[in-house]
Amino acid sequence: MRKAVVLPLFLLVLAMPLFAQTAPTATDVANNQLSNLESEFVPLAEAMPDDKYNFAPTNGEFKGVRNFGEQMRHVASVNYMLGAAILGEKVPVDLGKGENGPDLKTKAEIVKFLKDSFAYVHKAFASINNANAYGQVENPFGGKNKPTRMGLVVLTVGHGFDHYGQSVEYLRMNGIIPPASRPQ
Repeated sequence: MRKAVVLPLFLLVLAMPLFAQTAPTATDVANNQLSNLESEFVPLAEAMPDDKYNFAPTNGEFKGVRNFGEQMRHVASVNYMLGAAILGEKVPVDLGKGENGPDLKTKAEIVKFLKDSFAYVHKAFASINNANAYGQVENPFGGKNKPTRMGLVVLTVGHGFDHYGQSVEYLRMNGIIPPASRPQ
């Protein structure tokens, strides 16, 4: 009977590491959140027809708002700015003037710019680890406030979802159901 108890217990002890879970790293947390944003934002950009990229609401208090294409370019530009700050490097692309990005004209150009910006931010987030996550970096928008890398992670995802919500309305105003809202 003793062997009948000892052997299963011994095998259970040997198997325990297979069931152990490791805590996620700062990189894991950051990239998971960014992937969630990207998986909704990019299909949203792809869902708007090319001829509607200049659409901006006009019925109500919408004077001076960005059109759909400008929303996409803005998010991509800020992605680049925040990613560069996290990496401590110069923005690797020409962003044009301000935060609206380069003067891209077509949907294909804008979607590529957006996708490339997400790839760059993934690279930046991959550089974050538990040791440097709360180290301060230069503020990509200027000013004396020096944010942390994790602070910029939160800003990247929050900013993207803010514009995602605005852009969803632009699609719906054009009779398009956003991909994330479509029945599965």
